Amino acid sequence: MTVLGTPPGEALYGTVPLLLLRHGQTPGNALGRYLGRTDEPLSPQGRAAVLALNPPKVGRVYVSPLLRCRQSAALLYPGQPALPVEGLRECEFGRFENKSFRELADDPDYQRWVESGGTLPFPGGESREDFVRRTLAAFEGLDLRGGAAIVAHGGTVMALMSALLGGDYFDYQTPCATGFLCRWNGDKLSCPQPFGRA
Repeated sequence: MTVLGTPPGEALYGTVPLLLLRHGQTPGNALGRYLGRTDEPLSPQGRAAVLALNPPKVGRVYVSPLLRCRQSAALLYPGQPALPVEGLRECEFGRFENKSFRELADDPDYQRWVESGGTLPFPGGESREDFVRRTLAAFEGLDLRGGAAIVAHGGTVMALMSALLGGDYFDYQTPCATGFLCRWNGDKLSCPQPFGRA
């Protein structure tokens, strides 16, 4: 797979860093809520966690348009433009949006979703298959020359890592203000290292 602006031949000239990062914590994250379209700011704890990170230098910073991602990118890369990409938004959680697993515990639709291993579509929302396809299409439109950071959501990170590296979607779950630092050669993702974890 070749990403826009990244010729396959770039592999001959070495690889570039690619940081896939989940945004810092929000108040809803602290309560275990499913936050897709809900547009919350970072909490004080979330801001502090992002500020404690030591990100790689990159040529471009891409973000989900949601506030928590834009705030995280501004803290991580002050003074560097953050380019919003609609397709990097979190999964559409539909009827589960802004509810916690405790609030949904007695919901039969939620029980069916859990028992499916998260493969059923969210009621009124996206299926995992559609979400991964949408996220990957957005990634393929990015210019990664000079390296890039993608500051988005936990689901976005899981979708990209599982699509580009293989493995199960949930293998790549990552807490807020953490992610994976990888290498990109113009065609392939490699060398994933946990980023932001103690």
